[in-house]
Amino acid sequence: MVISIDKAEYRGDYKIELYFSDGATNLVDFESFLSKSMNPMTIKYLDKNEFSKFQIEYGDLMWNDFEMCFPIWDLHEGKI
Repeated sequence: MVISIDKAEYRGDYKIELYFSDGATNLVDFESFLSKSMNPMTIKYLDKNEFSKFQIEYGDLMWNDFEMCFPIWDLHEGKI
């Protein structure tokens, strides 16, 4: 089965609730990932205003035309 993200809702701080095509939901906290990042393209998303501008594109969660994105299965499992 191919799993995609149907919907995503910003829940404050660095948390996004994800709704998957298989009916699963997962609240993912990106804070640890972002705070440990050394990549300037990723660090800019510590700005919560920038972080909250994510989109769902072709079933993927992404920021700024795939500048930052994560494997769907990892998000499904809550592991980033």
